Amino acid sequence: MKRREWLATVATLSSLAAVAGLAGCASPMLRGTGDLGVVIGRANGTLYIVDTTAQALIGEVHGLGDLSHASVVFSRDGLFAYVFGRDGGLTQVHLLQQRIVRRVMQAGNSIGGAISADGTLVAAQNYTPGGVKVFDARTLELVADVPAEYAPGKRSRVVGLVDLPGRRFAYSLFDADAIWVTDCSDPKRITTHKFDGIGRQPYDALVTPDGRHYIAGLFGEDGLAMLDLWSDKPTVHRILGGYGKGQAPLPVYKMPHLRGWAVAGRRAYLPAIGRHEVLVVDTETWAEVGRIPVAGQPVFVMARPDGRQVWVNFSVPDYHRVQVIDTQSQAIVQTLEPGKAVLHMEFTPRGETVWISSRDDNRVSIIDTQSFATRARLDVPAPSGIFFTARAARVGF
Repeated sequence: MKRREWLATVATLSSLAAVAGLAGCASPMLRGTGDLGVVIGRANGTLYIVDTTAQALIGEVHGLGDLSHASVVFSRDGLFAYVFGRDGGLTQVHLLQQRIVRRVMQAGNSIGGAISADGTLVAAQNYTPGGVKVFDARTLELVADVPAEYAPGKRSRVVGLVDLPGRRFAYSLFDADAIWVTDCSDPKRITTHKFDGIGRQPYDALVTPDGRHYIAGLFGEDGLAMLDLWSDKPTVHRILGGYGKGQAPLPVYKMPHLRGWAVAGRRAYLPAIGRHEVLVVDTETWAEVGRIPVAGQPVFVMARPDGRQVWVNFSVPDYHRVQVIDTQSQAIVQTLEPGKAVLHMEFTPRGETVWISSRDDNRVSIIDTQSFATRARLDVPAPSGIFFTARAARVGF
């Protein structure tokens, strides 16, 4: 066969394979998952699958229950999304086939979860009943149930669950003023190390990108609790104690989230509870080195992947705004109004765009982080959380 004829035949077969894939036949069109992501449809229990290269909505998966406070983690290969619903549902979704693979109702009230570093275990943090449940990531069979029982007959709500190296999970007990670390490296002998009296009402937490420090924000008092996981004898230390000292307490309209914290060089940027400020912290000494006034009470404070910018969204009544901090000048360089009720932001892996959900305007805005121009808008009913598969390669995400 002549080369020209051979190339024409190959092109024809490729086109037929693509058509078959689009039609849902047995031979799907091949593609990677590295530029895929999901948007939570808060009001209708739907997961919207997006392509960050095409900047487009490419599919929908229905039947995920109550997603009013939902979060997502991904398998190591980026093929599966694990969705934690507020109703206690844990759902495994195949991103390429755009379908539910498995779904279990594992609790009465759940607010998130994590996946182990080796991708074999998925853990859910639960309000009702308080505790953590660990599942086989492939089958969703229960591996461990760790009740957050801090006194006879009393269970705490669990918050701030993150993965740690070595098939471990760290989390905080809101009602028990404690941090627990559960080691699942041996499924037949799961152990939990408990740190009590860490500060009043830990409400959320994070792990630093190197996996060394677990830091819990405290709602009941100013400051944060930090656990050094590299220490031979780990203990909890207080940092940023009294950052609101001498100031009248302010009402908190929405609990800030530490999970999307911002690290740029030696500085970390954190939301100040109830205050119109972003705290700037030296990550070598964990001392406060500055404060940046912002438009409202910050909820998410997130760094662009290169660390040059920090983006901030806010609680009511300022939740239609997003502000951008330049980390060189430590100043606000842009204020945007992408829509009503901004709930979440997510950067593409190299930070050329940020995707912003506006719940009350039923849209996701895709904004250029250099020019601040809006590149595209996607129509999504009541969108909230946005999660890209690049999270699969990051500790604590």
